[in-house]
Amino acid sequence: MLIDCDRCEIRGPGCSGCPVTALLDDLPADLGSAELRAVEVFARAGFDVEVLAHESRPARPVRRRRAA
Repeated sequence: MLIDCDRCEIRGPGCSGCPVTALLDDLPADLGSAELRAVEVFARAGFDVEVLAHESRPARPVRRRRAA
């Protein structure tokens, strides 16, 4: 596989979500070893892998119990 970042059409803003960045550059602190291994396995198998920016989950509404 040949990866040429200079020819990438979305270079710049797209670099932060690129699987090549996840595999070759400084690894993001929020990805564990299992997640990084999964990205590598899929990429090596020929899948089009895109690492997206992580968004925190919205807070769950508080459930209130009513006493009868």
